[in-house]
Amino acid sequence: MPPVLCLLMLLGALCRFGEAMSREEKQKLRNQVVEMFDHAYQNYMDHAYPADELMPLTCRGRVRGLEPSRGDVDDALGKFSLTLIDTLDTLVLLNKTTEFEAAVRSVLSDVRLDNDIVVSVFETNIRVLGGLLGGHSMAVMLKEGGQHMLWYQDELLHMAKDLGIRLLPAFNTSSGLPYPRINLKHGVRGPETRTGTETDTCTACAGTMILEFAALSRFTGDPVFEDHARRALDFLWEKRQRNSNLVGTTINIHSGEWVRRDSGVGAGIDSYYEYLLKAYILLGDDLFLQRFNIHYASIMKYISQPPLLLDVHIHKPLLPARTWMDSLLAFFPGLQVLKGDIRPAIETHEMLYQVTKKHNFLPEAFTTDFRVHWAQHPLRPEFAESTYFLYKATGDPYYLEAGRTILDNLNRFARVPCGFAAMKDVRTGSHEDR
Repeated sequence: MPPVLCLLMLLGALCRFGEAMSREEKQKLRNQVVEMFDHAYQNYMDHAYPADELMPLTCRGRVRGLEPSRGDVDDALGKFSLTLIDTLDTLVLLNKTTEFEAAVRSVLSDVRLDNDIVVSVFETNIRVLGGLLGGHSMAVMLKEGGQHMLWYQDELLHMAKDLGIRLLPAFNTSSGLPYPRINLKHGVRGPETRTGTETDTCTACAGTMILEFAALSRFTGDPVFEDHARRALDFLWEKRQRNSNLVGTTINIHSGEWVRRDSGVGAGIDSYYEYLLKAYILLGDDLFLQRFNIHYASIMKYISQPPLLLDVHIHKPLLPARTWMDSLLAFFPGLQVLKGDIRPAIETHEMLYQVTKKHNFLPEAFTTDFRVHWAQHPLRPEFAESTYFLYKATGDPYYLEAGRTILDNLNRFARVPCGFAAMKDVRTGSHEDR
């Protein structure tokens, strides 16, 4: 990117405490968010439940095995009503306690976790185990309030423990790094269950277990889950490249050898860094913060090329590994805010905002001069999350305007009669039935 453009962007980012948004305007946007949620949730419940996902163009549920396979994407689907479980805590967040109570009853009566189906350990952990634990936390909070969920007896927690036990066999490797996939009914038993034959996993896949597994251990009093997640993190830490203090993107779960040695903060690594810092926040263990800080110093030294974040080789970190960025790195400004490093967060967020303004959404991947590299946009939330964190940290109404832009683009370009559809191509505005 030309340095002049960079400077202009930065100037814009750092010198702009805009007009405050009126209370009426905030309330209007707040109501709009609730209406958008209702549009998405009700269409899922009306047209898709108990399927894992809504197909918003054809107004039906996506049931794995009945639709053409989408490859790895389908590993998130386990015939366990994924979208409903994923949404439980959001219902309470939006003060929809009656709907939450109904949703919990639906989960308890309809959802099975023992299906003979191969799922992603990573996706099942963050979305299903995380969803059950989030729902349990909300149910306990409401019950303690004395008005709602008075019948609740930790049923979601019992389901979460059942699921945790089903995921544990994935960790049965010499390294302690989990297999990337597991059969919910049969565990990891070689080819007959279509699992146990993989040799590689992504760093994020192995390093994104600690929040849910530790919470499950603390809730149940059984340390086995937290122990396994910690062991996997310990192994990844030991395998970092000692000169650069960076980790690669893909690792052999048996030998610990790096299979892909490129390093960034986007796809394949992203939530490993996120979970290190958030594990410190959740658990108060200084070890996680120390490791995060060592990694972070290296990220800022080698990967951060303000306002860009570019992949490098872990053994030769001054050597760029590619000339484009992927949209998953949009979480990173939010993580920088949590760390308290505001200025680089502002810079990278502004770069991402310019890309968003140009294409209405962040493309899955884009070049350093903001052109489309991969044109899809599957309605990812990371940019919205970073926008929220920056608003909370700075109080700058500029980020409320960025939030409004996100809402407007979702409503203008992604909204369809049966929900919100992923963008197949941000340049043409075409949709995907997803």
